[in-house]
Amino acid sequence: MSRAMKILIAVTSIVVLLSMSFAAGCMLSLNQTSVTEKPDVGLINEAWEIINEYYVEPDSIDYDALNQGAIRGMVDGLGDPYSAYMSREAYELEQTDYQGSFGGIGAQVTLSENNRPMIVAPLEDTPAYDAGIKTGDVIMAVDGVSTENLSLLEAINLIRGEVGTPVTITILSEGESAAEEVTIIRAQIVSPTVKYSMRDDVAYIQITRFNEKTNEQLQEALESLDLDNAEGIVLDLRYNVGGLVTAVVDVASHFVERGVILTLRDNQGATQSKYVNPNGIYTDLPMVVLVNEYSASGSEVLAGALQDYNRAVIAGVTTLGKGSYDTFFTLSDGSAIYLTVGRWLTPSGREIEGQGITPDYELEETGDEAVDWAAEFLRDNQGWNEDIMQQGK
Repeated sequence: MSRAMKILIAVTSIVVLLSMSFAAGCMLSLNQTSVTEKPDVGLINEAWEIINEYYVEPDSIDYDALNQGAIRGMVDGLGDPYSAYMSREAYELEQTDYQGSFGGIGAQVTLSENNRPMIVAPLEDTPAYDAGIKTGDVIMAVDGVSTENLSLLEAINLIRGEVGTPVTITILSEGESAAEEVTIIRAQIVSPTVKYSMRDDVAYIQITRFNEKTNEQLQEALESLDLDNAEGIVLDLRYNVGGLVTAVVDVASHFVERGVILTLRDNQGATQSKYVNPNGIYTDLPMVVLVNEYSASGSEVLAGALQDYNRAVIAGVTTLGKGSYDTFFTLSDGSAIYLTVGRWLTPSGREIEGQGITPDYELEETGDEAVDWAAEFLRDNQGWNEDIMQQGK
């Protein structure tokens, strides 16, 4: 598959943890926003009254189902792949992912160009990983139910289920013409978001997503790595689909000493900036940040901030370009609307939506070869300064 095709496949970027997470990229803290000017909803009221008065079996009307169907229809009518309606049960389940533990098969997904769920990456040591699920696999059906015309959330809800129970997903792998059924036993997924090691004299840190435990795990990594004797840090954000804004800001604050990390711009054009939040270890070691076409949302925010401050060299390929932020609006019955409410900007005012973060160095290397390239770059440029950073631009 060409790089351009992969970017198209990833463009919807309601990137989720297949087993659990629905929120794409950076998510704000939960809040309830009032609407000052309400649009005309007369047609909705008319339809409600007609059904209530004339339906042939009035005693069988499930008004909760009517309410939920109306809300789901309104959200679907936005045509926004990032927004969705969630039942109370789905919403409660969703919140556990941001706490770092959830039940499911363990994979990160987005929507393909044909609006079917597609695997971004399976999490290591999870049922999906053990079953051989791969990046680029498209989910055609779940337990025999086609994913065609389903929202990403609806497809995910089919895959979710009780720990220990099987789910059969029909997979069309990249380059294959025939789909294959794979049965996976759901499990409780507890997967660290930060992995780290010393690569000789270079510290390697991989962040797979941003949840409530990411900053704590990064602090542990920085304490454990031999930073005093390191030539620099390779920060790997490839396949990172985003997460909580607060976690992104906290992580960035270990590498940026002061200033704005990102700016939020709402639908009225009002802006709100999120600043460095000093916490734990701060390091000014030279950095190379690795990104790819699946780096989305929160990982783009972090890469953009480090790039704007000339704090790191960005290497890889242009990122996804998911530059909108979203929040949950809890409804009175415990269900919720997950809604795109604004765009975010990098510290210098660059927009991410539809553009992504352009790397300072385009790399053909992938996998560990890209890590090796980054480590050698740090060793070869020990006199770290802005002039060296600009060489790749």
